[in-house]
Amino acid sequence: MTTPSERSLEQEIRSKGLNAPRITPDMVDQSIAAKQFHVFPGTTVTVCCLTLLNGFNVVGESAAASPENFNIDIGQKVAFENARNKIWPLLGFELRSSLHLAQQQWLAAMKQEG
Repeated sequence: MTTPSERSLEQEIRSKGLNAPRITPDMVDQSIAAKQFHVFPGTTVTVCCLTLLNGFNVVGESAAASPENFNIDIGQKVAFENARNKIWPLLGFELRSSLHLAQQQWLAAMKQEG
């Protein structure tokens, strides 16, 4: 569910030739294995639980300030977006760790050759 601002940013990144390893909106979306929603009875609180491919769960929430404005579709959309936004730093950490490990392995190989 790439947002318009993410699409615009992706175009800018490509146009500037920035092609080092990075996390993309598609990678965020592809990391989601399942999603569940819950609205707490008698409230406007909607929770979205996203289960990632590795089994980790990320939770987002939403709540209408005025009960008269509560709409389940909007609540689910906002809760999903909040949960999805939490995936970015997780994938960023995972990517940075794998880049660091590859660098360390390369350095170790160079020491053995040298």
